[in-house]
Amino acid sequence: MAAALAELGFQREDPGPGTAQSVPVGGGRHRVTTSRPSMGTLVSIMAIHASRDLAEEASGRAFREMDRVVALLSRYEPASALSVLNAEGALRHPPPELRRVVSDALRFHAVSRGAFDPTVRPLVDLFRQKTASPRHHELLRVLGLVDARKVELRRRAIRFDRPGMGITLDGIAKGYVVDRMAEVLAAQGLKDFLIDAGGDIRCTGRREDGGPWRVAVQDPRKGGDFPDVLALADGAVATSGSYEIYFDRDRTRHHIVSGRTGVSPQGSRSVSVTAPTAMEADALATAVFVMGPRAGLAFVDSLSQCACLVVDHRGRTLPSARWRSAKDSFTSKSGTP
Repeated sequence: MAAALAELGFQREDPGPGTAQSVPVGGGRHRVTTSRPSMGTLVSIMAIHASRDLAEEASGRAFREMDRVVALLSRYEPASALSVLNAEGALRHPPPELRRVVSDALRFHAVSRGAFDPTVRPLVDLFRQKTASPRHHELLRVLGLVDARKVELRRRAIRFDRPGMGITLDGIAKGYVVDRMAEVLAAQGLKDFLIDAGGDIRCTGRREDGGPWRVAVQDPRKGGDFPDVLALADGAVATSGSYEIYFDRDRTRHHIVSGRTGVSPQGSRSVSVTAPTAMEADALATAVFVMGPRAGLAFVDSLSQCACLVVDHRGRTLPSARWRSAKDSFTSKSGTP
């Protein structure tokens, strides 16, 4: 399988004050919604609890944890642990968060047989620098630096086997950050909440009406319709698509690229994956996109706790065996998801 990684963000953001809103929802409870820009997107927490103050305080703690972890994993911050690793090719005593995400990235590389590869950074950087297609010799040189098997992960160090290698965790770290935020909320006593980081979603519990959380799959064409709607009580969903970032005017080279061939996969427009954690959903959505619809669906069907929906290049929606749509039930009741 071709190796790839989504180039989705972790750009430097001005956090600003964010926004917060509290609404009574009956039964003595409040729905507290807080939003902040981060990781190249808008991150929101919707929490439901009897104590408005507790929900607000817990959300604030979760956002502080987000800022802390992003500062370690962002490759756009020169002083981050990830940037130091990329600049020097080795890092002794890496922070546990970086070691955890790198370890899981290498695990997903193995599980997906190379479809997910964090060492695609030199290739993505080459495409970002070029307005036209790279020359053949440039592509070959960079492709020689892409191989997750050349990353040595030890208990007290991370090292690259080849000079010039680098990793980007944009296709997995956002999910990890969302999971860390969920752990903070749960530790503060919240049982009903949803976190949305630009489509990387983690939720637990129920909405204020007692029903499951409603999650709409984004339209790859941004036409206003939703290919599907999910009902989630506990779990995560993430989407990888070819509609966010392009490297050329013709939009043939988008932000998901093959680390073996340098070609952007064209078989899918978007892939949405449900999984127990946002990090799993994040990484698997990228892997499935690279594999292509048929191989990707078969791959997800082999994972007992996961499901996916592929929108292929023709606009057809292709669900995996365990995908459970809730679109009809929601639209019949409200007319919209």
